[in-house]
Amino acid sequence: MLYHGPTMDAAWPILVTLILYNLLLLGIGAFMSRRTHDEEDYYLGGRRLGPLVASISAAASSSSAWSLLGVSGLAFSVGVSSVWILPGCVGGFAIQWYLLANPVRALSRSSKALTLTDLLTGDDRGPWGRRLRILASAVILVFFTLYVAAQFDAAGESLERAFAGSALSLDRNLAVIVGGAVVLIYTLMGGFWAVSATDTLQGLLMALTALLLPVIAFAELGWSGFTDGLAKVPIAGFTSVFQGLGWASAVGFVLGILGIGLNYPGQPHVVNRFMALGGGDAELRRARRIAMAWAILVYGGMILVGLCGRVLLGDLGNHEQVFVASARRLLHPVLAGVMIAAVLSAIMSTADSQLLVAASAVTHDLRRQGPRPALRMAIHRWVVCLVSLAALALALAHDESIFRRVLFAFSAMGASFGPLLIVRILRGRVAGGWAFLSMSSGLVFVIFARSVLSVGPWAGAAERVLPLIPATVFAVLGARAAVSETAEE
Repeated sequence: MLYHGPTMDAAWPILVTLILYNLLLLGIGAFMSRRTHDEEDYYLGGRRLGPLVASISAAASSSSAWSLLGVSGLAFSVGVSSVWILPGCVGGFAIQWYLLANPVRALSRSSKALTLTDLLTGDDRGPWGRRLRILASAVILVFFTLYVAAQFDAAGESLERAFAGSALSLDRNLAVIVGGAVVLIYTLMGGFWAVSATDTLQGLLMALTALLLPVIAFAELGWSGFTDGLAKVPIAGFTSVFQGLGWASAVGFVLGILGIGLNYPGQPHVVNRFMALGGGDAELRRARRIAMAWAILVYGGMILVGLCGRVLLGDLGNHEQVFVASARRLLHPVLAGVMIAAVLSAIMSTADSQLLVAASAVTHDLRRQGPRPALRMAIHRWVVCLVSLAALALALAHDESIFRRVLFAFSAMGASFGPLLIVRILRGRVAGGWAFLSMSSGLVFVIFARSVLSVGPWAGAAERVLPLIPATVFAVLGARAAVSETAEE
């Protein structure tokens, strides 16, 4: 039986649920602040994360608002061809956990690295090492600000949609500010410990949502109602795995979606979780299994939500609100509040991690020999505040889709850092000049593709796959140059 959206009475339980949930997050932040005693605690939780916390917090922080809103919205708008998201994103998780996690953890321990930039530069304290740190810090600051802005915007849109038509109707701008303030407060409270603990809670809630909402939506339709409804959608290629495109366009479309997975290795806020994972091989294997199961459940569930939502709801003004609209229509207000809290979880679990990494780019990566630790941590908190304010300003001003904004920032960091990191852990040191070329070429090609090649079925492949090629070539050449330099010495 469909539940037909919040009346005045229905809106209140949603609001109360969201308030209680945010109070819980703030309480966790306050409690975990007691475990932060030094820089290693603040940046990496003392390298003592258990497999559940490491895997779920990494999964939640890498997935962001687009995993719930963007993926379901893509399925709602393009149809069955959205299934390519599943191998793309699950493949990205596999690359992270089976190729990177163990070598990154081992290298970070042996080198005492606290950030991804530390890993990439190693012990290079010469001019190229300094330039590489400046470039890496600039990439992190700029694109994490854009990324966090997209998260804050998603929070505003979701809250606005959740209370639309009720006496509790919220202004989008106010909702953006409130969501940003909550993330900022608990990030400042406890650093990495608070962020990892809250991300774990948020990731579990996202998984629960990805299980419940699609099951309820599909049960409402039934198999015949689902398939018949999809067949009646008046969009060309909606039921085609290749969008009804010709073979050349179909290849470009599929590569663009699968290319998302190739950019997972370069995400600094996820690499930090690998560096922080404690224990031995048994803990790593357990973390891998948890992360892979989470990815399959969440991305598969959101594709189904989008497809069911198209049949149940018809057209929507904003396709990325199919998740919230489905929750409002199908669920009791309290449960709908939990579902909307899951959206905020996806937003917050990414934004808090990115704020932490963005601030560390200034206070640690650029100032390795900077002020005493206590002052450095104070500066770190001020940088978190400034990045949050910049992201809020962008969120209030920007109107592009969450899906596109997130993938642009995701691709920029993936191409800048991913190839260099993989070559670094597989081949050892990369010569400084070549490392700089690898990072800068990946970044430049993403921006070029976004600016010039952003139209047509090959646009996604141009932005997410093409930039990885020059970045990888330069990184491999740099590894060979480093071997030659060592031999000459």
